[in-house]
Amino acid sequence: MLLVAIDDNRQSLDLISATLEQPGLEIVTCDDPIEGMEVVRRRRPRIVLLDLMMPGMSGMDVLDEIVRFDPSIEVILVTAHYSTESAVQAIQRGASDYLEKPFSVERLRERVGRIIAGTQLRERAGDLGAELTNSFQFSGIIGRSSAMLDVFSRIRRIGPHFRTVLVTGPTGSGKELVARALHQLSPVAGGPFVVCNCAAIAENLVESELFGHVKGAYTGAVQDRPGMFEYANNGTLLLDEIGEMPLQAQAKLLRAVQNQEIQRVGSPSTRKVTVRVIAATHRDLRAMVKVRTFREDLFFRLGIIEVRLPPLNERREDVALLTRHFMEHYCVLYGKKPMTLTRRAEALLARHDWTGNVRELEGMVAYSTMMAEGDAVDVGDFPESLRSPSDANGSSSDLRLSLAEMQVVHTRRVVESLGGNKKVAAEVLGVSRATLYRLLAGKHETPSEE
Repeated sequence: MLLVAIDDNRQSLDLISATLEQPGLEIVTCDDPIEGMEVVRRRRPRIVLLDLMMPGMSGMDVLDEIVRFDPSIEVILVTAHYSTESAVQAIQRGASDYLEKPFSVERLRERVGRIIAGTQLRERAGDLGAELTNSFQFSGIIGRSSAMLDVFSRIRRIGPHFRTVLVTGPTGSGKELVARALHQLSPVAGGPFVVCNCAAIAENLVESELFGHVKGAYTGAVQDRPGMFEYANNGTLLLDEIGEMPLQAQAKLLRAVQNQEIQRVGSPSTRKVTVRVIAATHRDLRAMVKVRTFREDLFFRLGIIEVRLPPLNERREDVALLTRHFMEHYCVLYGKKPMTLTRRAEALLARHDWTGNVRELEGMVAYSTMMAEGDAVDVGDFPESLRSPSDANGSSSDLRLSLAEMQVVHTRRVVESLGGNKKVAAEVLGVSRATLYRLLAGKHETPSEE
């Protein structure tokens, strides 16, 4: 692993070399920032120790150049002119850490050692990424949270036996994937899987789309046409957004589901079908039954078995796994080399609300993978909506906190966003469990404690 130290003070460089010398770590020093930036471009180190105040090119300018060149490089800024404002600015612009001169040997070793360990962990995680994703993938659905493991268990038990299933969950949570998994586990897995989006069909055409029509049934019906129930015969029909179906069509749907019998529009005869029906919705059908916008008898027929998908903010343990899966997919799709996430990008994703659920996450990964240059996706590659200050659940009052106090506040936010999972929080923050517990207790380290 390569570390580049850039400082116009040769004594500081000698101290850094002597302090950090260890097997497996190559240290290159530069006393000129322009020359140092050339070394960074040519050698692409994993860590850069960077002085803030230098002639010719300031440390902030070098930091900006490094982040643009390769945001995965971990940059530690060091300065004899500490201020809270400059520390906050450095972190916001992409620095991994900020040290005040004169720094203690122990602190320098600890900070660099922590980054080395974190980098090695992420590299190993990248190597194991595909294996890990496959380990927590079930019929195309990805998750390792207890909520999703419960969903997987329910699908396994229901799949071989269901006739009707109701799949509920917020928009973008993966209801169609659940339906496909149920179909794949059913005895009719070799048959057709037909999707009907009830919300996309004009009200006067719902019956024709579902049950078909005969020639002359209405203006424009120029020939006989089967409906989706017939297309799904000996297979599975997914009625997506069932809550949008008009009441009149609901009555005929109930008969088709109960009797496995359909009647084409304009035809006096009926046809027998063998169809397993999965209804999906983001709406509260029970509430709709109470206000009589959804038939009670149809609800009880469809909802004999229900599979509920949780929103993504209730399964935050799955965010990193899903992100890795989508990044692998879009890197292949865009013809790019495999990418990783920088630590600050991971932290931002961990605390985002994900109101659009898995669909929002996939869209964000698709965008940022396309925009990223180099081997890592950084915060600057995210859509503006994800990078906006309001996303961080912060406020202007944060700007009046010291850097040490901000560490405590940020640590507590990350732990809260992960549902109290301190092990995952420590990984996201890149700190040890002991450090995490110390920060949660409000025992921060201040720059003056050198």
